Amino acid sequence: MSGGVPPAAGNDINAVEYDQVRDGGDFFWAISSLPPQYNYHQLDGTERDAKNILDSFMPEIMKGDAESQYQIDPNYLESAELTSTDPQVVTYKLNPEATWNSGRPIDWTDFEAQWKALNGSNPAYTVSGTTGYDVIQSVAQGATPQEVVVTFASKFADWKGNFLPLYPRETMSDPAVFNDGWRNGPLDGAGPFKLEQIDTTAKRVTVVKNEKWWGQPAKLDRIIYVALDSSAQPEAYANGTLSVLEIGPSVSTFQRAQQVPDTVIRTAKGPNFRHITFNGAPTSILADPALRLAIMKGIDRNILTQSQIGPIVPDAKPLGNHLFVEGQAGYEDHSGVVAYDPEKAKSELDALGWTLQGNVRAKDGQQLAIRDVIPTGTAVSEAEAKIVQQQLAAIGVQVNIESVPLDNFFEQFVNVGNFDITHFSWLGTPSPISSASGIYRLTPDSVDQNYGRIGNEKINELLVQANAELDPVKQAEIVNEIDQEIWNLGHSLLQYQRPDAWAVKSNVVNFGAKGFAEYDYTKIGFAK
Repeated sequence: MSGGVPPAAGNDINAVEYDQVRDGGDFFWAISSLPPQYNYHQLDGTERDAKNILDSFMPEIMKGDAESQYQIDPNYLESAELTSTDPQVVTYKLNPEATWNSGRPIDWTDFEAQWKALNGSNPAYTVSGTTGYDVIQSVAQGATPQEVVVTFASKFADWKGNFLPLYPRETMSDPAVFNDGWRNGPLDGAGPFKLEQIDTTAKRVTVVKNEKWWGQPAKLDRIIYVALDSSAQPEAYANGTLSVLEIGPSVSTFQRAQQVPDTVIRTAKGPNFRHITFNGAPTSILADPALRLAIMKGIDRNILTQSQIGPIVPDAKPLGNHLFVEGQAGYEDHSGVVAYDPEKAKSELDALGWTLQGNVRAKDGQQLAIRDVIPTGTAVSEAEAKIVQQQLAAIGVQVNIESVPLDNFFEQFVNVGNFDITHFSWLGTPSPISSASGIYRLTPDSVDQNYGRIGNEKINELLVQANAELDPVKQAEIVNEIDQEIWNLGHSLLQYQRPDAWAVKSNVVNFGAKGFAEYDYTKIGFAK
């Protein structure tokens, strides 16, 4: 039994060679709910559960490694190179064996269709983000259909994060298929697994070994993704219903997992982080940035962090940067602007005209009462919300916790701004600047992932500069300037870097705390 150790650098997955993995077996992996969308690039498709499923059968032509750097996946690419810097040109050479399950070879037209769908030129596509695609000038065939020449209209540093995952042109060339065709399941794939069944009654998604896969065959026969409330997952693992258990930031899950025989706790620093999104839309009670900053000063992030993950990560401290996490080059802490200071919070609220009337502040007849919208059955969100409620009551801010169904938490609440504050995790990537641009860029006609509608032209312009800066040192300087501005606006309150912690049976190999890396789904399985 191990556990309670600080997350390690790199990762902790019990890595073994392919030939040391047993042939066959079923792998039961919990998800919180069935995905509402299997098109990762559509606004409703960016949930982490969906990504864990999609990675088993959709082409990730680049994969992050344990040092948070992208490497080509040779199953899909022979090479991907910057072949010109002025103009910037990237040339991809596809593995000639790479083929969609439909039987059509993957070729340059898939890249072209994805660029056109995601570049923001056609509002009929409800996209999760345009970053990286809106600066491409053209996508063309090279010497063969398996050579793709991408020419950029302006410099773009994080080009390796483009076309992840890659989707077939049949999906990307039609807005109706893009938006709705993948809601009930994938229409195609090109990976070591393929969809066998989505059982909406049992709430299971089953993928099986793909006989059309040209690479090294998956060791597992099946992966069964089981939708369970997070509160039910520890007992499901304890009784053998699940092969693995994600602990994440849940102390109670961590403690229960330690009691299960033949269990190993695997931990690593990961790219994902917990935060509180504030709604700053013009009609929101929190539209004033000065009000958001005053309220943030009434929340003790150290208590939130220690109460949630202290037993798992004893030296854990709050995250201080919206774009870099600890473990990535360039990380700087700029959170001083919201340092916990309840007396200062009170005086700032007074100065803004929000004065105490009884136990709750009010202004112009309106109480300072905010809705904290959280998903049901998510113990971490419930615990965080109760701490925030208690701390803000001490400065005269009333927090009304509103639990809503997990299945439509994002679709009907977060994505449409139906909240004042809300809690969830953002997913980090090896290209944090480009992948996070949609969270912090404010555009009038598109939400992207800026659900609180908070931003300004300075941030927009700096994001363009950062994405265009090819020198990583200079890019990090711009990114840190962006982060300071994000803090100054009261965009969102960072809590903590989410521990990548898993409980697994000791015979589970090539799976666990992957840190910044991606799993090789062909090697996940059980030791011989």
